[in-house]
Amino acid sequence: MVSEERIQQAERELKENQLRVIDNRIDELIAYRTNLAKQIAPANKIGKDLDKLDQIDTNPSDHQPPGVDEYEPQSLEEALTGG
Repeated sequence: MVSEERIQQAERELKENQLRVIDNRIDELIAYRTNLAKQIAPANKIGKDLDKLDQIDTNPSDHQPPGVDEYEPQSLEEALTGG
């Protein structure tokens, strides 16, 4: 039989891991946002050549942030366990 203390410790470790995963994801999204902002910044400056806009591929699937794929978890548990 598993003791209550072991269950609580396992739950705490799971939550700590969840926080690390969330923090890593936030870092990835911040980096992705920064990169996008740098890409559009030249277009916002007066006098810049607008031809650069024609070079940007507008296919949304090519502009996914790091770590994003087609799979969307249906529950928090599924998101955290990866399955």
